[in-house]
Amino acid sequence: MRAVIQRVKKTTLTVDGKLVSEIGGGLAVYLGVGCGDTPEKADVIAKKIVNLRVFEDENGKMNLSVLQAGGEILLISQFTLYGDCSRGNRPSFTQAAPPSLAEPVYLLTAEKLRGYGVSVRTGVFGADMKIEQYNDGPVTIVYEC
Repeated sequence: MRAVIQRVKKTTLTVDGKLVSEIGGGLAVYLGVGCGDTPEKADVIAKKIVNLRVFEDENGKMNLSVLQAGGEILLISQFTLYGDCSRGNRPSFTQAAPPSLAEPVYLLTAEKLRGYGVSVRTGVFGADMKIEQYNDGPVTIVYEC
């Protein structure tokens, strides 16, 4: 699994012009599920995301997790994180899991995150989503498990 984790002040997600999800301060997490990824990896990545210390403490140091900072998470499915452009200019997505396997792992990851007590919103798997994001920092972390 691959995740691009961004600290945000606000993120909104729309589909067909309709607001689907919105968070205030927290994390926008773009999640890609690869071929061979298992439900067990949902545990690993959820634990990493909720414990990642990317929020500032009272001394201005990145020392707090999204839980400690009282933030929310917007989890967005993103198969293009498995885009391979090493040959030519058109990315190949053969390393991304097919939707029938990726969607259950994506939804399980959302549930695992919620299990830690953080508010989690999701996008619409497979939809043409429009995302507006007000980044904080910016702070962007790439994680793969």
